[in-house]
Amino acid sequence: MSRLIVVSNRVNPPAGNGEESVGGLAMALAAALKESSGVWFGWSGRTTDTFTGDLNVETVGGVTAATVDLEEADLDEYYNGFANKTLWPLFHYRNDLAAFDRAYRDGYTRVNRRFAHTLAPLIQPDDVVWVHDYHLIPLARELRALGVKNRIGFFLHIPWPAHQVMINLPQHRQLVQAMFDYDLAGFQTAEYQQAFEEYVLTEAGGEQPEPDWLKAFGRTLQVGAFPIGIDAADFARMKASARARRMRDLMTATTVFRRLIVGVDRLDYSKGLEERFLGFEQFLADNPDLRRQVLMLQIAPPSREAVEAYQEIRGRLDALSGRINGEYSDVDWTPFRYVNKNYRRDELAGIYAAARVGLVTPLRDGMNLVAKEFVAAQDPDDPGVLVLSRFAGAVGQMPDALLVNPNSPEDVADALKRALTMDRAERVRRWAALFETVQREDVGWWRDAFVRKLMGRDPAHAPAHAV
Repeated sequence: MSRLIVVSNRVNPPAGNGEESVGGLAMALAAALKESSGVWFGWSGRTTDTFTGDLNVETVGGVTAATVDLEEADLDEYYNGFANKTLWPLFHYRNDLAAFDRAYRDGYTRVNRRFAHTLAPLIQPDDVVWVHDYHLIPLARELRALGVKNRIGFFLHIPWPAHQVMINLPQHRQLVQAMFDYDLAGFQTAEYQQAFEEYVLTEAGGEQPEPDWLKAFGRTLQVGAFPIGIDAADFARMKASARARRMRDLMTATTVFRRLIVGVDRLDYSKGLEERFLGFEQFLADNPDLRRQVLMLQIAPPSREAVEAYQEIRGRLDALSGRINGEYSDVDWTPFRYVNKNYRRDELAGIYAAARVGLVTPLRDGMNLVAKEFVAAQDPDDPGVLVLSRFAGAVGQMPDALLVNPNSPEDVADALKRALTMDRAERVRRWAALFETVQREDVGWWRDAFVRKLMGRDPAHAPAHAV
């Protein structure tokens, strides 16, 4: 039986003690790995003075995890550097924040090569390898150079940018060429898949012999859109847990006589937090009769604090939230709570359940699972309303949300007013349509669709990749 080898920058299998803060992705991958007696490989999160390639192997929650330590220079150049100062901003259309430093690119190549040399001895002839995300785009190229002929798939969790954005990257052609050492490249949406295809056909002189197949650089690559979902059944159980109920009751008591608007995002410029704050401020300015009827809660735990752009956005958000409360607060009421703290997923389920509006307004997002978790947490008889950015990958699956342009404060303000004043019948109708998709196209559906196609068990699968 073929084993599944999952490769990601960080390895995060759930411990199985029911107290995980990890998301449904980790749960889904862990389930697949247990079924196939597979291995999850990646960086340990630790640094060492000198890279040795020594593997740390342990079993966590029934999953075999194999991790390797990196040098401090690797962390600076590969992770904080090329991955998060070059690829992340560029792929999220923030060319102005992208740093094009040759040392970063060299570190990125070096770490992918080190990963390949450490991983290759673990791979058995029948294994199938599934590589995740922008940190590891060149990994298949490095594995092929070592003689690995197994089927290798790649899934990109973030957007693939338009052709005219991608060519801002020095040596962009080499990065795209490395994608053709995979057998299958998966994207979150058809839009991102099409952007990749446009680059290959326009910039690389490639061909498309049939839908979902590309020929370029002397190789053939299968591509597809695989929108990731949440573990809807597990989230439903989590929503019913004692901890979730306590958090829901706490939020309900805190917002008594008021309706809660909630946003939950990592502290990241791609999430449109500044624009969201301005949209809420516009709502307060436009609707004096509704001001005291609402409370907005924004949870934004810090991320990538070593990257300067993230330090700057935190300062701007602190100032903006203070300005909103300074302008609109009264002695017995404050309209806005801004919290830089992590919460467990079961606690978030309780917060979502207490909210009348879920405000999800990224400027650009691969998918956005918060939108799906908000829907899954709602009371079917009296659900809240999802306000969703048109630029989130989730929008293709969630047309019954209130769709907004997050760059327009007026658009966000109008959607908030509509959501807060929407009658129950319309809320139920919209929620039912959203929840049906969230439940049907869940994380297990996503995982199985990708793995089936990668393993050649999909009816549309064509001959194997030419190496």
